[in-house]
Amino acid sequence: MLDHYLTHSAAGDETAAHSIYLDDAVLEFPQSGERFEGVAAFLPWRSRYPARVEYQVRRLRGAADVWIAELLFRYDGGPWQQALDILEFRGDKVAAESIYVFEGWDAPDWRARWWAAPPQRPGAEPPTTGD
Repeated sequence: MLDHYLTHSAAGDETAAHSIYLDDAVLEFPQSGERFEGVAAFLPWRSRYPARVEYQVRRLRGAADVWIAELLFRYDGGPWQQALDILEFRGDKVAAESIYVFEGWDAPDWRARWWAAPPQRPGAEPPTTGD
């Protein structure tokens, strides 16, 4: 379902992309305090978004009615940023979505011997630091 949204959104077909939502779905951006109640409140501005947005799904996990997607995204070919997308379902459609956006940081050298890079999604090209 997330792939459906991302594929149609990337193609500029926001109406098809938004078919994953219930009509009364709620979209929240907790960091900015924005809350949009109903697809009619967020489809219009998403359809007119002033930048080209690219996404990569790094990881998707969840069960039953709650799923969490770790995303990489960028605007107009700019630097990659990170986001966490929490999707709550009612039946087979999204009833609520909360999106958190944040900047990454370089791992400190002193921990380098203990860490491993997270696995990449098959077919996805990982962004480079500072890209």
